[in-house]
Amino acid sequence: MAYTREDLVALQQFYSNQLLNDTVPFWFPGSFDTEHGGFLLMRDADGSLIDDDKAVWIQGRATWLLSTLYNTVEQKQEWLDGAKLGYEFLNKHCFDSDGQMFFHVTRDGQPIRKRRYYFSETFYVIAAAAYAKASGSEEAAANARRVFGECIAYASGEKTLPAKFTGTRPTRGIGVPMIMTNTAQQLREVIGDDRCDEWITKWISDIETYFVKDDIKCVMEQVAPDGSIIDHIDGRTLNPGHAIEGAWFILHEAKHRNNDPHLIELGCKMLDYMWERGWDKEHGGILYFRDVYNKPVQEYWQDMKFWWPHNEVIIATLLAYLMTGNEKYAQWHKQVHEYAYSHFHDKENGEWFGYLHRDGSIAQTAKGNLFKGPFHLPRQEWYCMQTLKEHLLK
Repeated sequence: MAYTREDLVALQQFYSNQLLNDTVPFWFPGSFDTEHGGFLLMRDADGSLIDDDKAVWIQGRATWLLSTLYNTVEQKQEWLDGAKLGYEFLNKHCFDSDGQMFFHVTRDGQPIRKRRYYFSETFYVIAAAAYAKASGSEEAAANARRVFGECIAYASGEKTLPAKFTGTRPTRGIGVPMIMTNTAQQLREVIGDDRCDEWITKWISDIETYFVKDDIKCVMEQVAPDGSIIDHIDGRTLNPGHAIEGAWFILHEAKHRNNDPHLIELGCKMLDYMWERGWDKEHGGILYFRDVYNKPVQEYWQDMKFWWPHNEVIIATLLAYLMTGNEKYAQWHKQVHEYAYSHFHDKENGEWFGYLHRDGSIAQTAKGNLFKGPFHLPRQEWYCMQTLKEHLLK
């Protein structure tokens, strides 16, 4: 199948309507914490609060979202005011005395937990950069670039964090080059940074060199330092939705680089490999974990359907179709879009449920927790809306 121009117009209108009249109103302004700053985002299906703790990842992501909406959709004072709540809370409460960020804090910002990686920092970078553009704050821009420098130091090995594992079985993970690529892309696009292009090139090269396995048509989550497969349960575990998220980051970079043919080929190849491994041919939807050799997976949630992989696959399939015209990507996009909006979307209260059983039934009703909040879904709807708008203007 192919999408007609009328189909693409309808999709653009659908994503715009979902974002602005369903997803964003579920969260804002009701989640603004005007007493302590930041956002109260741990919500049940009806929006009621189930916990008032704050996940630092999600504080940063929500700040990014509100700033981005202000920058690209409408200069709505409510969005800018909300972004300021988030940005100031991050600065005031979410950095430890050693400069590293926390992962989990109380409502009033008392620290609960740190993690052994720096993803809180990457979400701070995109939040501060987007807020800098929205507010005109030079301080926020400087903070975004400074913390990006810290992330580069961690990613390159110049600085290290406490190790979770011993050195017995060293690994490298795809998560670092993936998240750093997207962090650099967003920093470059909103306020600019001369370091971004060179580092993005390196991180994409790392993904292609170490994780993309053409011989077995697969994208690995973790490998040995030389890129070889670690034939143990953890080393064999695949996350198809995560790899496909990496695929669209690469397609996005291809578009930035005047439709670079090598990057288009790489991104589409990653999508092809992991769609084949991840799409549930019996029930529909994207399976959470798979084993590279089709052996049993350790995690008990391996065959569940989580919200965020579907957001990433919706973006990747749409982007691949618009960039290549290959009709299979239109078919895949239609499949994942229809599955996701018929199973995850809460038609009564808005937004999406986060967790489904393999058969598509709802596993639990939370819309917000330490990992789920206003990011993957609104980013998907925003990105698809903007990409289609741009495409239709050609």
